Amino acid sequence: MEHRYIVVEGPIGVGKSSLTNLLAQRFSARKVMEVVEENPFLSSFYSDRTKYAFQTQMFFLLSRFKQQQALFQQDLFSTVTVSDYLFAKDRIFACLTLDPNELSLYDRVYDELNPRVARPDLVIYLQARLEVLLHRIKKRAREFERKFDAAYLEQLCHAYNDFFFHYSDTPLLVINTSEIDYVNNEADLEDLVQVIRKHRAGTHHYIPLASKGG
Repeated sequence: MEHRYIVVEGPIGVGKSSLTNLLAQRFSARKVMEVVEENPFLSSFYSDRTKYAFQTQMFFLLSRFKQQQALFQQDLFSTVTVSDYLFAKDRIFACLTLDPNELSLYDRVYDELNPRVARPDLVIYLQARLEVLLHRIKKRAREFERKFDAAYLEQLCHAYNDFFFHYSDTPLLVINTSEIDYVNNEADLEDLVQVIRKHRAGTHHYIPLASKGG
């Protein structure tokens, strides 16, 4: 496989970590997982987004950069690496949660850090219907997501769709996960893996195995 650095992205609850784990296992890859729970402001953010948005976002930005720098300092191409986040995703959240003055300050920091982050060979963008995402978030029962706001999640989905509609930095594979189950269905996973192996350039919208029949 030519892809050495694969990133899995998508809104909260879409299954990024699950697919990252499966691909890392399938490709015998090094795994890079975002440690969301380490953000000390996140629980407060879900209770009062306006008050805690800037602290939450800056913590994520700097912690993600530190993790990316550690990755960059290793021999990135000695093995396949699969990550469950794209560094640029941080700004999707920032644009959604910060006021103009906060975003201006955030952007000054972001613009300094972003050029120093390794670029993936392939980005996999996962989508799902809002009700599917809400069900998955409820099912995983994280304490800091107990008061999760459905309206915020809907805004986030729109922001993700807009970001990736204009995205052209790397090859992009778009997958709607609402009707497939690559965690429990080996055929779904195998079909997806073959598509990942073959995708080399541009944007490709994956058609799930169940939709290909006559």
